[in-house]
Amino acid sequence: MIDYQLQAKHWLMLALLGLAMLLASINPMEFSAYVLHQVGTVIMLIVLLLLFKKVGLSFSSFVFYLTFLLIHILGAHYLYSYVPYNDWLLHYFGFDLNQWLGWERNMYDRFVHFAYGVLLYPLFFRLHRLGFPNAKDWMIFLLVVQWVMSSSLIYEWLEWLLAITLSPEAAENYNGQQGDVWDAHKDMLLATLGAILAGSWNLYKDRKKALD
Repeated sequence: MIDYQLQAKHWLMLALLGLAMLLASINPMEFSAYVLHQVGTVIMLIVLLLLFKKVGLSFSSFVFYLTFLLIHILGAHYLYSYVPYNDWLLHYFGFDLNQWLGWERNMYDRFVHFAYGVLLYPLFFRLHRLGFPNAKDWMIFLLVVQWVMSSSLIYEWLEWLLAITLSPEAAENYNGQQGDVWDAHKDMLLATLGAILAGSWNLYKDRKKALD
C-alpha cells in the first residue's frame, strides 16, 4: 500500500531516527567529519519527505530508507573506518568476523555502500516505475541498477572533490580509504551488487506471486 500522508507509524520511525542522531552527536570520534556526514543525512531526510509528499511511498520503502540513514549515522559517529563491529561480535558472541573472512581492514564502509544498493532499491524502483509506467519490471530493474551505478560514481566524485580541500588526515578520516587505492571502485561495485541482489529477489517474488 502506498501512503501519501505521514501516520503514527511514520512519525515513530522518524522519532527513532532523531534519537539516533542525538545519541550519535555525543562525543563523536572526529567532530568536523561527523558534521560533514550528518549534513548528508539531513539532505537525504529532506529528499525522503519531499518524495513521500510528492509521489507517496510504501511503509516498507520508508523503513528501508530510514534504516540506511541509521547505518550511515552510526558510521558518522565512529568514522566509517573505526566502527567497532568486530569488537562487538567478539564481546557479545565470541566470534571474530574479520579473522573468519580474512579481512585486514575495517569493512563497515563497504557494508554501507552495499546497503545503499539493497535498502534504497524499493524507492528507486518506484520512482523509475512512475517515470516509465509502461516498461516491464525487468526493464525497470535494469534502469535502477544503472541509477545505483551512476549515483555511486557521482558520490565518489563529490567525495574526492571534498577530500582535496581538506588536510590529508582529515581527508582520510572522511573518506575511510584505509590505504586502498581501489577503494572507490570496490564501493561502487558493492552498491551495484546490492541493487542486483535486491532487484533479483523482488523480481523472483513478483514472478512467484504471478504463478500462484
